[in-house]
Amino acid sequence: MTGATHAPAHNVADLVRRSARRGPAHIAVLDAASGTGLTWAQLDRAVDEQARRLVEVGAQPGDRIGVRLPNSPEFCVAVFGVLRAGCVVVLIGPGLPARELQRILADSGADLMIAEDPADPDQAGDATVLAPPSLLASDEAGDEPQLPAVGGGEDLAVLGYTSGTSGTPRGAMLSHRALLANVDQCAALRPAPVTAADRVLLALPLFHVYGLGPGLLQVAGAGATAVLMDRFDPERALVAIEDYRVTTMVGVPPMYQALLTQPGERLREALATVRLFTSGAAPLDPAVLAGVRQAVGLPVYEGYGLTETGPVVTTALVTGVPKPGSVGQPLPGVEVRLVDTDGRPLTLGEDLAEEAAGTGLVAVRGSNLFSGYWPDGEHGPDADGWFRTGDVGYLDADGDLHLVDRAGDLIIVNGFNVYPHEVEQVLDELPEVAEAAVVGVPDEKTGEAVKAVLVLREGADVAEQAVIGHCAERLAKFKVPTVVEFAEKLPHSPTGKLARSRLR
Repeated sequence: MTGATHAPAHNVADLVRRSARRGPAHIAVLDAASGTGLTWAQLDRAVDEQARRLVEVGAQPGDRIGVRLPNSPEFCVAVFGVLRAGCVVVLIGPGLPARELQRILADSGADLMIAEDPADPDQAGDATVLAPPSLLASDEAGDEPQLPAVGGGEDLAVLGYTSGTSGTPRGAMLSHRALLANVDQCAALRPAPVTAADRVLLALPLFHVYGLGPGLLQVAGAGATAVLMDRFDPERALVAIEDYRVTTMVGVPPMYQALLTQPGERLREALATVRLFTSGAAPLDPAVLAGVRQAVGLPVYEGYGLTETGPVVTTALVTGVPKPGSVGQPLPGVEVRLVDTDGRPLTLGEDLAEEAAGTGLVAVRGSNLFSGYWPDGEHGPDADGWFRTGDVGYLDADGDLHLVDRAGDLIIVNGFNVYPHEVEQVLDELPEVAEAAVVGVPDEKTGEAVKAVLVLREGADVAEQAVIGHCAERLAKFKVPTVVEFAEKLPHSPTGKLARSRLR
């Protein structure tokens, strides 16, 4: 069933309502660990209940509400409930340290937050904390009429915080229009990446826009089934795929690297029901692509995107031909071009860099783009609708995009962005540290890891574990250095700029 007879979604929560009408008894979400699940009809009722609950505690359309829950049916109900009430979801990782959490809540102006432990007074600053939504009421139809969604279109739906070039997290303003456009753009691919018959393994954090968009929202748009894992473990993942007959896996490179540590025969047995593997958020090592194909006879389709683009820009699914080192071609309705540092389009073959002819900054245009950064929309798409991502790449003869560098010195750990400056600021708080530098180094499990190099003040001494502990109290886990080295001095360019490449 395509749902073509229903009016187009205007509010992201309409995706749930439409799927409930198409297949009310079809399973919508399943918790892989407990087996707890909701049908689309039950999920729709639970979302209504959550929206009413928010209104009862005083939430008004446009209010920002933090959602700080792990992957679970409760997360799904909370997010869609916030959106149906006309409020804005502020995505927050459950493991975020108190300082980062309070900074995001203060910046977004969120006065309410939905979290696992509402009794913890230190986790939310001045915000009121609500307990996760109850799933029990979803089993009863009740006498309450269906609740119409409030708002949509250009109204703000999600604030996704992403580190800016300065290292200070900024809220990318994603409207209902942008998120729904990306759902439609992905669904327009043939064959469709998700259909109503699919069971999609979602072990990606749903508070990350990659897990939310191509993961949860794509499942809701198709009326498929999401099989949720709170964290990825290769053995647990294989059990879940077997038990729930998963057909599609939305992943990041470290997940596929981890799967390849399992015996080949075990992989072939457990993954027998899978028809599609996709990967994003970080470059996929060609050796991993080849390893998965050799192990199970299926390719991994790599894609590219970012929070500001809602998030998917390109994918190898456009051509159906995965190409090592390439992130594919733009989705239907998305335009990509290469520009110079002034935003001027490049002509094919123009020599713009020492490394490769035709290399430039990636610019994107489409209805999936964000509305700029919170709160005033600055640095959004230009007057012609183009947004410069800051990523550097080139287009090959087939029109496939290849990324050759990233904006600034960005480090990607398990698909999450880490800007060195943010970590360096925390390291500089240590009284023993005279100068700090942070770089990304290869890591088999996470793609990249954070490495810190410190110059200590004369006569000072500090242990590696003390440095790591200091960072762990102040930064999200993926930003914490896993390696700390000490040096007499750091390398600098003739102009005084830190030469990070020499530290790597």
